[in-house]
Amino acid sequence: MSESVSRDIFGVLPDGRAVERITLRGEAGFAVSIITWGAAVQALWAPDRNGQCDDVVLGHDTLEPYLARRDFFGATVGRYANRIAGAAFTLDGVRHGLDANDGSNTLHGGADGFDRVLWSVESIGCDPVPSLTLGHASPDGAGGLPGVLAVQAHFRLTGPHELAIAFEATTDRSTIVSLTHHGYFNLGGAVAGGDILDHELTLFADRYLPVDAGLIPLGAPAAVVGTPFDFRVPRKIGAAIRVDDEQLRRARGYDHCFVLGDEVAASPRLAARVVHLASGRALDLITNQPGLQFYSGNFLDGGSGGKGGRLYRQSDAFCLEPQAWPNAPNRPDYPSTRLDPDRSYLHDTIFRFHTV
Repeated sequence: MSESVSRDIFGVLPDGRAVERITLRGEAGFAVSIITWGAAVQALWAPDRNGQCDDVVLGHDTLEPYLARRDFFGATVGRYANRIAGAAFTLDGVRHGLDANDGSNTLHGGADGFDRVLWSVESIGCDPVPSLTLGHASPDGAGGLPGVLAVQAHFRLTGPHELAIAFEATTDRSTIVSLTHHGYFNLGGAVAGGDILDHELTLFADRYLPVDAGLIPLGAPAAVVGTPFDFRVPRKIGAAIRVDDEQLRRARGYDHCFVLGDEVAASPRLAARVVHLASGRALDLITNQPGLQFYSGNFLDGGSGGKGGRLYRQSDAFCLEPQAWPNAPNRPDYPSTRLDPDRSYLHDTIFRFHTV
């Protein structure tokens, strides 16, 4: 390896296979560690305004908690991120039944999504930038989804304090696909930070998808203006999270898809900005995806022991998950998530850290 890339064993699965950890290092202490279990970002170190680096993502110090409980900490999620209503969809006149693992619905790929598999290391490099490519071949019928899906997850440090994550996928049979990175961020620090209700959030979206009691989108997007979902100008995450609003009640806070566009963008654009004034850390999220799921950590319940012996509780982190619109396979009025054998799925997201 080199000074900018290192590789070690993070743990061993019950069947004896090793889970590796690859760390990519940037400037001024910025570093990202990715484990091959779930193609997950296990740690991300970013400097504050004084140059002090802290790990700003939730996760675990050892492998065992990742296996014992499914929290999606830093994971690559697929084959379909978010929810599919009724655990089924129809493609070309054929109905496909899926794993129902969220009540009667399918969530994040079903019982054995991409977060529950061991990815293979395809390449590691440092020229021109520190980089890692992980691969996984999802078999035909996995979770009920048709087609062999060949996936690559590319992690690159494309700036001094910038992580780019790109997903690519191809299939041998028409199918559906929507992948995302499920990072849980706390810009105050995963161990030392408090909750994230004081983080200032800007979402560059004027519409969102209201949901039913099962968190399935009800239908057409709704305007954010005049609602607790209006983050078009900087606003603390906690500013309206306790407002008596039916949408907030259904999700116990924010767990909604914000509309960035009606199709995948030709090039990534700024979708969100989060600022933690106490530390000076700021995060810009840039993506080509048509939707951005904003989740305020509502279901963190203290049942998962985190880094440094900390128990993660409600609102200890936020998630910004670029993706397709939820339940799109059952909604012809939503942007299509169909992937055919002669096409490639391409997903680009950049997490750019800076200080204020």
